[in-house]
Amino acid sequence: MNHLFVDNLTVIDFAYLDPTRGLVGESWIADVVLGGDLDDQGMVFDFSNVKRTIKRIIDERVDHRLVIPRGYEGLSWNEDEPDTFRWALTDGSEIVHRSPDEAVVWLSSERVVPSVVASLLEHELKAVLPANVTTVEINLREDVIEGAYYHYVHGLKKHLGNCQRIAHGHRSPIRIDRNGHRDYDLERRWSKLWRDIYVGSEEDVVRRHVGNDGVRYVTFEYEANQGEFALTLPEDRVYMLDTDTTVELIAAHIADKLKLEFPTDRIRVKAYEGVGKGAIAAR
Repeated sequence: MNHLFVDNLTVIDFAYLDPTRGLVGESWIADVVLGGDLDDQGMVFDFSNVKRTIKRIIDERVDHRLVIPRGYEGLSWNEDEPDTFRWALTDGSEIVHRSPDEAVVWLSSERVVPSVVASLLEHELKAVLPANVTTVEINLREDVIEGAYYHYVHGLKKHLGNCQRIAHGHRSPIRIDRNGHRDYDLERRWSKLWRDIYVGSEEDVVRRHVGNDGVRYVTFEYEANQGEFALTLPEDRVYMLDTDTTVELIAAHIADKLKLEFPTDRIRVKAYEGVGKGAIAAR
């Protein structure tokens, strides 16, 4: 059998639900290996079609979506509201999510792990690739990050693309320079503060309340061009901004906070949004 490989084909930025961590932002790099017979061109699959076909399907199926393991026993929903579900956390609190179907992915498993997501994508790719391609192997992996990073989730209602989905996320490094020198302590502080966090915009908040479980909750709702979105989270799993939550505004927010703390110092924040992209703010 002949094999064709494409490393670093795409990056999937998404969110998933975990019983303990709650709503988790993630970024996985996708590597692909195709096996099969050579076609009339002497190829397993034309490289020019890899991005057009394979990358498109991977991106459309998982990227900027919320991945939900259907087998988790703490998952429930009301049949009268099929677009709304509840996710019970191990600490006794819960997450409530409502969105159009296209904003979520359902897995037939109890937990979200790379191998299960890869199997889902491999199955869908086999259905659209030429008959000479007999095997599809997808490897999903995290970027190797030297230094501090955090997992965050957000939604951008004003975005015209898939970033408008209320629960998509990223695994993001952060670099903070103070007076021209990298400050690892500040980087670690922000990565701890934003570990598994939802970064919310104050203008999207419609309700704050204490639930029957005694937990303080915050509810976000908005309507975007893909439909209506709503998300209720324990307040201690949320970090609020007075602005939208684009990466540009996130970098500016962190830089402003640090400038208040160190008013005479030069501050530079390089905030990533997943792998290899982001924003810089200097104060």
